[in-house]
Amino acid sequence: MDESILKSTKISDTIFSNVQKYSHPEYQYLLLLENILENGTWEIGRNGRTKSVFGQSMRFSLENGSIPILTTKKTAWKTCLKELLWFIRGETDNKILKSQGVHIWDANGSREFLDSRGLTRYEVDELGPIYGYQWRNFNKPYVTNKQRELSSFKNGSAWSDESLIEGLEDKGVDQLQQIIDALKDPEQRTSRRLIMTAWNPCQLNQMALPPCHILCQFNVHDGNKLSCSMYQRSNDEACGTPFNITSYSFLTHLLAKHCGLEAYEFVYFKGNCHIYEDHIDGIKQQITREPFPFPTLTIKEKRENINDYQVEDFEIHNYQHHPQIKFLMVP
Repeated sequence: MDESILKSTKISDTIFSNVQKYSHPEYQYLLLLENILENGTWEIGRNGRTKSVFGQSMRFSLENGSIPILTTKKTAWKTCLKELLWFIRGETDNKILKSQGVHIWDANGSREFLDSRGLTRYEVDELGPIYGYQWRNFNKPYVTNKQRELSSFKNGSAWSDESLIEGLEDKGVDQLQQIIDALKDPEQRTSRRLIMTAWNPCQLNQMALPPCHILCQFNVHDGNKLSCSMYQRSNDEACGTPFNITSYSFLTHLLAKHCGLEAYEFVYFKGNCHIYEDHIDGIKQQITREPFPFPTLTIKEKRENINDYQVEDFEIHNYQHHPQIKFLMVP
């Protein structure tokens, strides 16, 4: 064979091999990490020094049960799922997560951190009207634990939202239930208004931590294919992003199951994408790893109420991953 033809063939084979390799959707994440390391700018922020870029998007298929749990380091998907179910139930008490062995909110629920936010009236582990509160009770006036205790026997009866304090009767908006009701209705499920937001400027100063993932939109096309897009203003690429991808993919699969649809795609829009200085060595190690195929998810049964799903209802199949890389979360 002519040497030039042989050389050309080898180049073609190499290109094809690289295309095949980089077709794995996890490379969207790994290439972003590499871009931040190489082209990001150093900034001093609220909680430390970061290297960052602004603006990124990713897409992950959810078809045939696929779920994008990142594989280049072990992702604690059960911890992620427990937090999601806590959000879904509208919970804001970190003690509930602690009782399940979940400690991702501990630093933000500490006495020192709450006081730094001016939330001196909150008890330790009281997080205020954060994600789940806004999902299920958007803009409902927030009542602290101490207020509840002081009013628990008002008029000789147990505390209730309706009788607590004059002027706090508003129940807020259950955004998640509105979306569920629409998705179950063939005439409403193709609406372009299926939006749920955690960003509430009226209550930001009452939250232990203003939300990072602030808005999601659900979309049904081709009759029954459910997708979710999410916008996140602030992305801790080492600790946060792997959880955020998994969490909203879980949520999309769950709503599809609950509403009689098929999960199709998770689309991720990202604002400030940053790596903390202390995370850089671990990130450099992670980007050298080749991803494994994503696992699949089975939700064993459809429950009557969205609040009733348990961790045991979710089965992950064939999750293959590289060893854990320990990144300390920066509060």
